[in-house]
Amino acid sequence: MSDLKQKFEATVDFVQNGEGNVDPSNEVKLKMYALYKQATEGDVTGKKPGMMDFVGRAKYTAWEELKGLTADEAMQQYIDEIEALKS
Repeated sequence: MSDLKQKFEATVDFVQNGEGNVDPSNEVKLKMYALYKQATEGDVTGKKPGMMDFVGRAKYTAWEELKGLTADEAMQQYIDEIEALKS
């Protein structure tokens, strides 16, 4: 496993376990969701949720905006964003 992937997984564990006193805004949470999905699944797939599914549509759109970003780039951006929130 690459160093980047190990650091990414450690960062994901940090976020999922709620360590630290970090309470990001919904905008930051949405960005982190999109970076995670891009890093783990690649470009967005499936049909865009309907207009009344506000949360699903926002998540889809955020992920869609990262189309073409490589997994490694998404992992690094995810790590960088969390590190910035920690400080």
